[in-house]
Amino acid sequence: MSDRRIALIANPSAGGGKAGSVLPVAQEHLAGRGLAVHTVLTTSLEHGREVAVNAASEGAIPVILSGDGLVGAAAGALRDVPGATMGIVPSGRGNDFARIVGIPFETHEACDVIADGQARPFDLGVADGAAFVGIASLGFDSDANRIANEAPKWLGGAAYAYAALRAMAGWRHARFTVDVDGDVRTFSGWSVAAANSRAYGGGMLIAPNADLHDGQVDVILTRASSKLAFLRGLPSVFKGTHVEKDQVEELRGRSVRISADRPFVVYADGDPIGELPITVTTLPGAIRVLVPAGAGAGTAA
Repeated sequence: MSDRRIALIANPSAGGGKAGSVLPVAQEHLAGRGLAVHTVLTTSLEHGREVAVNAASEGAIPVILSGDGLVGAAAGALRDVPGATMGIVPSGRGNDFARIVGIPFETHEACDVIADGQARPFDLGVADGAAFVGIASLGFDSDANRIANEAPKWLGGAAYAYAALRAMAGWRHARFTVDVDGDVRTFSGWSVAAANSRAYGGGMLIAPNADLHDGQVDVILTRASSKLAFLRGLPSVFKGTHVEKDQVEELRGRSVRISADRPFVVYADGDPIGELPITVTTLPGAIRVLVPAGAGAGTAA
């Protein structure tokens, strides 16, 4: 649709530099589709939020050319802009939100979605006021996310596997208390994930039954096990079959309150968003995203 005005919001360093390399490809293809494109290079997540809000307020479509971190930041800012719609050209390491809602990873195809796609509403996760599109997690995940963010850029998507192995070396189980709509669990284990969407870490289906349209949080508790058992179970997360194991429990509710016996930073969309204790909820249908015409409900892998 050539009448769409596009604010292309790019973080060139995302994906270990991948975003910078695909930016000219996206600019050329969008212009070739007859779209009016204005490009802004972000200097921070806060800058990305400001640019997205300004663009949407002026009637343009903010299109995020980056990874999940900037996607989540922009989505959180746009929730307060009436009628705002955003687009995504996946260019990060994980691109998990795009994966779940069906946006192609190939740059030309993703740009075609910007030109021809349909706007669909999706739930937005909120952790003590901080918005995210994917999954808020903590515990072992806190250590793994920190290591992944510090990993060499050349590792690309392999940074997640590298981080998991590094984090495991020094891990000791924590004691978590999780309150889902008044149903309280206290357990010793690895992690807690409060999921708006299904995947994180570059395709790990940690919450395989999460639905971006149900207004609820899927909560995944991973109880204590040996490091060897945990390591052997990691491949099953990419299929979502880990939830069949005895040490994994799935819960679902409108609100989850999480605390632990030691401090943890909570990560979502690859970035730190808060510390324990924390409450996670969702805002039903709070964001509108351009997806392929005829795409499903955002629950396909």
